[in-house]
Amino acid sequence: MAKTTAWLRWRREVHDILEVGGAAHPIGRLVNAFIILLVVLNAAAFALETVGDLGTRYATAFAALNVFSVAVFTVEYVLRMWSAVDIPMLSRMAPWRARLHFALRPIMVIDFLAFAPWYLEWLFPVDLRVLRVLRLFRLLKLVRYSPALQTLGRVLAEEKRALFGAFLIMIILLFFASTGMYLLERTAQPEKFGSIPAAAWWALATLTTIGYGDVVPVTPWGKLLGGVVMLLGVGMFALPIAILATGFSQEANRHQFVVTWSMVARVPLFATLDEAEVAEIARLLYSRTYMPGVPIVRAGDPGDGLYLLASGEAAVELGGGKRAILKEGDFFGEMALLDHRRRKYDVIAKTRCRAYVLDNEAFARLCRKHPEILHRIRKVAAERRETDATKPARKKTARPRRASARDAESTEL
Repeated sequence: MAKTTAWLRWRREVHDILEVGGAAHPIGRLVNAFIILLVVLNAAAFALETVGDLGTRYATAFAALNVFSVAVFTVEYVLRMWSAVDIPMLSRMAPWRARLHFALRPIMVIDFLAFAPWYLEWLFPVDLRVLRVLRLFRLLKLVRYSPALQTLGRVLAEEKRALFGAFLIMIILLFFASTGMYLLERTAQPEKFGSIPAAAWWALATLTTIGYGDVVPVTPWGKLLGGVVMLLGVGMFALPIAILATGFSQEANRHQFVVTWSMVARVPLFATLDEAEVAEIARLLYSRTYMPGVPIVRAGDPGDGLYLLASGEAAVELGGGKRAILKEGDFFGEMALLDHRRRKYDVIAKTRCRAYVLDNEAFARLCRKHPEILHRIRKVAAERRETDATKPARKKTARPRRASARDAESTEL
């Protein structure tokens, strides 16, 4: 039994180190830094191998680095698969099914492609040198460790409708510019503007402000249209850039640390959800970091959000010197949020805390889609209300009454 318990503890630590990182285990930062360095070295080696002299002179060193990297990436992948069953949402499944489900995640597919081509070269006796190009997938492993890339991915997902709309406008402009130039220039330059598809090359080069110069209008009306298309091109390509820049800025302000799928999946409140639902919730959550002694919420603040502790400890100041300790996975602020009232207690960070925040709008969306989570939150809120109701009321001490004139007369008698 002791051996089994130690085994499970080791597996949980491996999960914390690899999937959650430094937020859950101090060694996580070292492991992440080592893998990032290894990925960068692989990218540099891949490029330097194509330089004739260097590729020949240091062929042995490049091959050794490749073998070492494959070994590290393989061990990392196996350990991630082994510890995947400690994710609450996967712990309900059979181990093989949980690991298969985990292996099909996009980021795990990237991890697999980072080392799989090397084994294929040894397993199949054919020339598979083209598979070496797949070593570039190792660069995609940086997405796991880069908050900026994860934020950009979230922005693309959130702004996909606006970006698609901008793309449609660009296609419409491209079609109109191609048609207009075809009508104006087809007689003067039939070899370059003899059809709308042929004119589309000029329109695309002009709208993107590249302007190669190999195809240019020569008629006065064609030049006039060309100038208009140039001006429209500057504005059109500024539109998606502005959408991305605004979204990136907003996401950066909302998140003091990146909320990853693995972080959210380990929160007990979300243990009943599947992979897609956890990913959706990760996009709804704000993230905040609090240093020791800093208030997370104060009594009297409006109940505008639900807080979940991702790491660290916090204390709820109950008054009279009493406090309740909140630890990783606990949530608070639900009573004020559900009752639409102001907060009753101060919550102070005891250690460095990382917290997820669900604001009113995100909480409403979550509860509409997952009423079982709302049921759990209401159950906890009811238990906490009952605890508050059963706390002994403080005894009122009688104030000494000031003596009146009648009291003085009675005393004298």
